[in-house]
Amino acid sequence: MTELSRRTALRGAAGASLALAALPLLGTGTASAALAGFPEYRFLRTAFDKSKLRYNPTGELIFPCIRGVYDKLADPLGRYYLYYAPHDAPGGICLSYADSLEGPFIEYPRNPIVKNVWKPHYDVSHVSSPFVLWHAQSRELWLYFHGENTTTRLARSKDGIHFTYDKTVLSTSMLPKGTTETSYAKVFEHDLPAHGAKYVMVFMINDTTNHRSIGWGWSADARDWTFSQKPLIRPEDVGASNIGAPTVVRRNNSTYVVYHENIEAGGNMLITEVGNDFGKRNHLGVFHAPLSGAPDNGRCAAASFGTMNGKEYMFYEAGERLKGSIAIARAV
Repeated sequence: MTELSRRTALRGAAGASLALAALPLLGTGTASAALAGFPEYRFLRTAFDKSKLRYNPTGELIFPCIRGVYDKLADPLGRYYLYYAPHDAPGGICLSYADSLEGPFIEYPRNPIVKNVWKPHYDVSHVSSPFVLWHAQSRELWLYFHGENTTTRLARSKDGIHFTYDKTVLSTSMLPKGTTETSYAKVFEHDLPAHGAKYVMVFMINDTTNHRSIGWGWSADARDWTFSQKPLIRPEDVGASNIGAPTVVRRNNSTYVVYHENIEAGGNMLITEVGNDFGKRNHLGVFHAPLSGAPDNGRCAAASFGTMNGKEYMFYEAGERLKGSIAIARAV
């Protein structure tokens, strides 16, 4: 699990430049519940120009997952792999790579590396929301992704490019009746001795009322899971109509979940302290507020964190729902 710091809420000027050298000052707004030790993140650039990608069937890219592979793979394309996907059909899990977290990232020429049809395992309208875990025991990269929105799947790889299908790890049938979606899952190494677990999963739940919440589960091996039948965080707990795109972070000997509010519209990233045993519910408010102008246009979501040369970075989904780009921010 990546150690990271907190970003106080920022307010930005419209039309911020995408150039690496620009580093616009986004403002001095402060979150209502500041946490010592968490830095401010400042927009740096987009990871790539999505208009120039060879594979981009829907014009929208979401759910970045950044992974350092230089110390894990024998002959990687670059030091860092960035996974992402369109959401709308046909989706497709995509890869880009770079030697620096500051990019720019180069598109893998044979994207998508996972498609919406993978016979005999599935044939669905779309696959999306990639999350890649380095599974140290197997020395493999494990890819969790959804397709349809009811089902989260696992595939495994020795090189981060060519994957072997494993199994379904989460579906609506594993949660209470009335659950309509279980998607956007992320998995982290995290000891939960009371559950005999070494891994936790966080994900988005939707139900027949069309209000999305954050769910969670635990596992000894990251393949076979037990899921809480109650949400970890409910939207009404934090004054939102919907929440999603969760990720787990650790700081100051405690554990937090960062997530997005109001899935279908603009919104902030919020943060809740859940504690190392996932027993707390300390809602701390805004973790990161979007730029009013490009590329965020009032919406930021789906954070993924990395560290290079002692400096912390946040990759995130920037822009209106289903029009998004992948943005990079750097701690200041």
